[in-house]
Amino acid sequence: MHLNETDRTRPILRSLSISERTRRSLQELGLTDYEIRAYTTLLEAGSATANELSELSDVPYSKAYEVLGSLEKKGWVEVEHARPSKYYPKPPSVALDVTRLEVENRIRQNGAIVLEELQPLYERKEVHERPDVWIVRGEFNILAKTRETLDHAAKEILVALPVIPQAVMDALVPTLKTIIRKDIGVRVMTTKKAATASLEELSRVCDVRVRDQMFGGGVIVDGREVVLLLGEDETKQVVLAIWSDHVGLAKFAKSYFGSLWETSEPFSDRKA
Repeated sequence: MHLNETDRTRPILRSLSISERTRRSLQELGLTDYEIRAYTTLLEAGSATANELSELSDVPYSKAYEVLGSLEKKGWVEVEHARPSKYYPKPPSVALDVTRLEVENRIRQNGAIVLEELQPLYERKEVHERPDVWIVRGEFNILAKTRETLDHAAKEILVALPVIPQAVMDALVPTLKTIIRKDIGVRVMTTKKAATASLEELSRVCDVRVRDQMFGGGVIVDGREVVLLLGEDETKQVVLAIWSDHVGLAKFAKSYFGSLWETSEPFSDRKA
């Protein structure tokens, strides 16, 4: 292979050594092992042709153009079309924005098609004799079930959370802002361990009270539907919950919430 002066002085590099945690996250975002090798090599090298990338990253030359083309399509690299073409890594922040927009667009387009055909079928064929208690597992399933339950509210929402993780704040606040416009009463109760910034944000859209301790948590809608949060994993993320529209359970949960609410401190007083 003919080398020019720049090639002779170019250091021999390999793809960056990244943590297994970061590697798994990149895979979850849709990058293959070859694409991860190629992108991290470009981060280290700054730029490379397909041939150079193959030598530096252990990506087979027969796969190099395919891998780089895929990364370009996914928004992780940009290409200077020359002879030969040269590839540059985009900043991770930019690449992640492109990925997020692409995923949101795919969900929006495909979701509209799915809902158009399948939602009427569900509503027409829904079984009325169904269990009145459901076990819900996994953080995302719990968040989705909670948002679905909140959407059913007509009069009142009661929320009790010992702590308020950021993922919950991101999902809860926009939903509550929409609900408030419907003149639905919202009360949120948490502990004094919750971040002040989160409490201040919540207090702008609903009544908030705090207490020293709270065991368990959940959401109660109109005194007839509840999501009870039960289990946490080692990262303190809720991974197990119960949803129910059982009248007795919902009534008990609302009564328990009311007793705790009366002995809790208004967040507005705490700020003063």
